Amino acid sequence: MRGAIIHGAGDVRCEDRPDPTIIEPTDAVVRTVATCVCGSDLWRYRGIAPVPEPTPIGHEYVGVVTEVGSAVRSVAVGDFVVGGFTTSDNLCPVCRKGAHANCLNRTGYDGCQAELIRVQNADGTLLATPEQPDDDLVPSLLALSDVACTGWHGAVSAGVGPGSSVVVVGDGAVGLSAVLAASQLGAVTIIAMSRHADRQAIATAFGATHIVAERGDAGLAAVRDLTDGIGPDCVIECVGTEDARATAVAACRPGGMIGLLGVPHGELPVDQMFWDNKGFRGGVAPVRAYLPRLLDLVWKREIEPGRVFDLELPLERVAEAYEAMDDRRAIKVLLRP
Repeated sequence: MRGAIIHGAGDVRCEDRPDPTIIEPTDAVVRTVATCVCGSDLWRYRGIAPVPEPTPIGHEYVGVVTEVGSAVRSVAVGDFVVGGFTTSDNLCPVCRKGAHANCLNRTGYDGCQAELIRVQNADGTLLATPEQPDDDLVPSLLALSDVACTGWHGAVSAGVGPGSSVVVVGDGAVGLSAVLAASQLGAVTIIAMSRHADRQAIATAFGATHIVAERGDAGLAAVRDLTDGIGPDCVIECVGTEDARATAVAACRPGGMIGLLGVPHGELPVDQMFWDNKGFRGGVAPVRAYLPRLLDLVWKREIEPGRVFDLELPLERVAEAYEAMDDRRAIKVLLRP
């Protein structure tokens, strides 16, 4: 099969790889219909995270089951499936608490930007669609494997609910998905911090009531002007840099809650949070916990999270996909094997 391999900073190639096989009876093999590049993949592409040796890359996918192990019961050969960016058995004590990302038996993947994927813990990871989807639904189904559920996790972690005021820091695919989640969960004031017209348009379509393009003190002043002079009830931080986290903390009202989604790089101003009674929750999204609800919404065409894909390329051109996202010429790139 063909699959993406990262060799180092700025160096991703589509190469021949061995076809995956069933190793454990709980495994499945999935033929990818679509996969994509994640913003978190860029940490390695930009040289911020190390790449000690050539490594398969990618963790988002939808596809068709081609083979199942003897213990797999919830999906069958021929099913169209979506799975989260980590696997989970959906049975362990942690999964039963809804924290599937921290499943005691969780695993990752050997690169999902590929034609075929071995999925461990198949019963607890994969969710089949009611039938084969129309092609125009594929982008939104693919978004469920990470960014849509991650954005939802940020909104839930920040305590978004009916009547909430919300600020979203970060206008990438996760940030835009957080706007969509806030709208679905009943927020009435949703402020997207964005300086890019294309991303502002998607944020507005997803339910943002206001756009703040300013940064620094000017941005914080604009946010307060929209939130009774005190800041929003909830902030969803979707970048992970120290500056973004500082902005999230500064923007949040006293007694408010911050949902942290960005892969953390840098410090969090805990002292400031203590004195202002600001809380935070978040982390790696338990995709499997949110999949049933969000899959139903996508299938009924009530939400369209796949709008975050603004560029589609064949898998063979994966290097271009990384370049486009690194240069911010694309929000998120969908790859077709």
